[in-house]
Amino acid sequence: MRILLVDDEVELTDPLSRVLTREGYSVDVAYDGSVGSQMAAQGSYDLLILDWMLPFKTGLEIAVQLRSHGQTTPVLFLTAKDTLDDRVQGLDAGADDYLVKPFELRELLARVRALLRRSGAETAATSQRLQVADLELDYENQLAYRQKRVIELSEKESQLLEYFMRHAGQLLTHTQIHQHLWKDNEQPSSNVLAALIRLLRRKIEVPGETPLVHTVYGKGYRFKDGG
Repeated sequence: MRILLVDDEVELTDPLSRVLTREGYSVDVAYDGSVGSQMAAQGSYDLLILDWMLPFKTGLEIAVQLRSHGQTTPVLFLTAKDTLDDRVQGLDAGADDYLVKPFELRELLARVRALLRRSGAETAATSQRLQVADLELDYENQLAYRQKRVIELSEKESQLLEYFMRHAGQLLTHTQIHQHLWKDNEQPSSNVLAALIRLLRRKIEVPGETPLVHTVYGKGYRFKDGG
């Protein structure tokens, strides 16, 4: 899912962009209304996050322009304007939601998810996610989620975790895993697989969390919730 973030406050925009990226979104950033308006008109975005007050062209003007051209992309306004008249003006201009600065990051992420669900944009991405117990995998973006943690994965870690989750509860032998992860002409030693398993466990099983990857000695591994 692609998000365009337009805000001239670098101290807000840059960390917010990183957080949204870690959540699995593809984020483009503009720091003034003129550039943001051009990007919004040309790009195929699932959501626009616009500051109200911007150099050269306001977020309000961007929203009005997009709606006048028939664009229905959801718009979330970020603004310090918090009067009833301001909110009405923003919604009348075409905004779908409104968040007053300063705001809690959790609330912004929740509103982003709600707008994407409402527009149907999140449906396709959700279908690409796998879940076993309290662990969720976004394979496309190589991210996992557990206990409110965002876990960044390497390509091989993501491939291995996907294989485990699609075969949860099954005994997967060392040979099966090797054949799935590596081509015939690049089969590594068994030590490489063991090292990969260790790295994955460190990321998805921190102290206090239920182990999910279980070793079946002499045979392989089983991925499941519980012992």
